[in-house]
Amino acid sequence: MSLLSIGTIAYDDVFTPYGEVRMIEAGSCTYIAMAATHFAQPVQLVSIIGGDYNQAFLEDLKKRGADLEGVEVVPDGKSFFWAGRYHDDMMGRDTLETQLNVLADFNPTLPASYRNTDYVMLGNLSPQVQMQVIDQMESKPKLIALDTMNFWMDIAMEELKAVLKRIDVLVINDEEARQLSGELSLLKAAAKIVDMGPRILIIKKGEHGALLFDGDKVFSAPALLLPTVVDPTGAGDTFAGGLMGYLAATDDTSFENLKRAIIYGSAMASFVVEDFGTRRMQNLDKAQIDARIQQFVDLIEVKF
Repeated sequence: MSLLSIGTIAYDDVFTPYGEVRMIEAGSCTYIAMAATHFAQPVQLVSIIGGDYNQAFLEDLKKRGADLEGVEVVPDGKSFFWAGRYHDDMMGRDTLETQLNVLADFNPTLPASYRNTDYVMLGNLSPQVQMQVIDQMESKPKLIALDTMNFWMDIAMEELKAVLKRIDVLVINDEEARQLSGELSLLKAAAKIVDMGPRILIIKKGEHGALLFDGDKVFSAPALLLPTVVDPTGAGDTFAGGLMGYLAATDDTSFENLKRAIIYGSAMASFVVEDFGTRRMQNLDKAQIDARIQQFVDLIEVKF
């Protein structure tokens, strides 16, 4: 099964205690594709870039199984840019600069070949843009997942709530879950959020793993302790890419398979943080992924 993903294809400047990089290829679509193409192909990307974007990097994405027909190119425009500095504990970060550039006028148009895709990942963009994608689907997808953030809750809560009624899976972190629901308890937060529309809720808890809520079923996935986290920037998007790529590849949305998909998403996220940008993902192979999955299995396997 193929996967459709909308989001950003961007450049980042990133500063962490382990070093710095400038104008590295990044963006939610980029991270999602780098993870998802290990499982599902093609991964249909919907985004916008300027004529300044690295063509060699885009060609590499194609070779990995990304379909770029839905990526709009503005020849004389500049691509979305973000710069940020991480704190010494790698938990917090400060945004130094954001340049929307061509993203400011992004009105996505889905190619005809994308409009019947069964699995859809709506990356972190405005709820209005996310809704535009849903409205262009000609047949109802088997699963629509959405990522969002505090910023959209602050400035576009009503629009976000409208989109939540149209999706199946919401992927957010614990801070966002509390803000969206107004509840401190994640269990109470989950109940309120599910009432807003999504059947399935996944709450990311960073170094403490992730929670899956599906009806009255709950699963707590562990996080893998890593000796070094170099750059956490794309971890959430990589998690989403691994999750949705695995679900699309297996074409199974049962609770048991959702649990497996979260482990695959967590495994992919554990790789990306080991280097800046997508560098760690460049030479990742199946043997390495299988070995990392086994580490997660060893963490959760209990015999009585």
